[in-house]
Amino acid sequence: MPARKGPGPSVKDPELYEELRDDGASKEKAARIANAAANTSRSAVGRKGGKAGDYDDWTKDALVKRARELGIRGRSSMSKSQLVDALRHH
Repeated sequence: MPARKGPGPSVKDPELYEELRDDGASKEKAARIANAAANTSRSAVGRKGGKAGDYDDWTKDALVKRARELGIRGRSSMSKSQLVDALRHH
C-alpha cells in the first residue's frame, strides 16, 4: 500500500488529522476536527454539539427529513433503525 501523503498546508494540526484518519474518519471530517481543535482548546471541540438529541428519540418522519437534508440515498425505503444508522455514519 502506498504511503499516505500529509494532510496539506490547510490542516493546522497534522498529528490529530493523522490520528483521526487512522481511526477511519474521512479526509474532510479529519481536517475539520483538526482545525477546530487548533482554533480552540481541545476540550471545547467535543462540547460544541449535543443540542439535537439522540436519533433514537426522533420520529421516522424527522429522520427522513434529516436524511434528505444530508443527501442520503435510499432513505424512503429505510426502516427507522436503518435511518438512525445511516445518519450516525454519514
